[in-house]
Amino acid sequence: MQFWPRKRAKKPYARVRSWAGIAEAAPLGFAGYKVGMTHILINKAKTGGKSQVQRVFVPVSILECPPLKVYGVRAYRESENGLKVATEVVVKADKELSRKTPGAKKETKKIDSLKPEDYSEFRLLVYTQPKLTGIGKKKPEIFEIAIGGKPQEQFEYAKNVLGKEISIGDVFKEGEYVDVHGITKGKGVQGPLKRFGIKRTSHKSEKSVRTPGSLGGWVGQGVWMWRVAKAGHMGYNVRTEYNKWLLKIGKNPEEINVKGGFLHYGIVKNDYIIVKGSVQGTPKRLLKLTKAIRPDPKAPREVPPIHYVSTESPQGK
Repeated sequence: MQFWPRKRAKKPYARVRSWAGIAEAAPLGFAGYKVGMTHILINKAKTGGKSQVQRVFVPVSILECPPLKVYGVRAYRESENGLKVATEVVVKADKELSRKTPGAKKETKKIDSLKPEDYSEFRLLVYTQPKLTGIGKKKPEIFEIAIGGKPQEQFEYAKNVLGKEISIGDVFKEGEYVDVHGITKGKGVQGPLKRFGIKRTSHKSEKSVRTPGSLGGWVGQGVWMWRVAKAGHMGYNVRTEYNKWLLKIGKNPEEINVKGGFLHYGIVKNDYIIVKGSVQGTPKRLLKLTKAIRPDPKAPREVPPIHYVSTESPQGK
């Protein structure tokens, strides 16, 4: 029941339910568009001794991270059922934000009218700027980002950045570990063998060999139990990948743009990050990055030097 119920996500980007706590008054997350994968050449210490180093190729994922714009501050109060929204301050919407929230064209009350001692937590309301990328999209995504520190420090930070932009370098550093929240690839309706990994039945079985087989008393209650592997929708679920190693934060896209552009994405035009391994979702999908909520204390923190980034065309051009 780790992933239950298996149902489609409501939106094409995930909602973050838990945030890591840090003492510094800074954003605890960011967002970027998945570009694709490539491979890099880095140093790796041999197991025989720390002094011996070998160069290895490592598969990596690239995310384009244009700046986020802060359009509001949301204040929370503690209640018997957890944090509840008490009030929020929103600046006047510009043209891009109006595409997402047509009614938010007027400025609400001033942020100076809030008293930080009356609230338990402050969070930022931000929206993306897909117009800066080449994915062919203008309508932004809006979401909230938690802030570290105490309520007074959160309020002062939110007050300073309200109406301004924040970049990926303001939130993360190279060598840090991040959690990636996103929506996986949708695979449509699939059978039980592909969906749940059950075994094929004997080749002499009647009717089919890719089904759970004879279920016997399982159907005695008149309905199929949820524990029985049956065909159904697969993919397009909210998933979180923990502790992805952030190897690089780059400002020059020419360093990683492949010849002819990335498949199904195109050319990177903004700040980007390189994380080790794969991440969920399809190209152009928005992924949210947050501070690692359960970091591994034994994991390496020192950023290895990157000697080579493959920019060869995946199409052979």
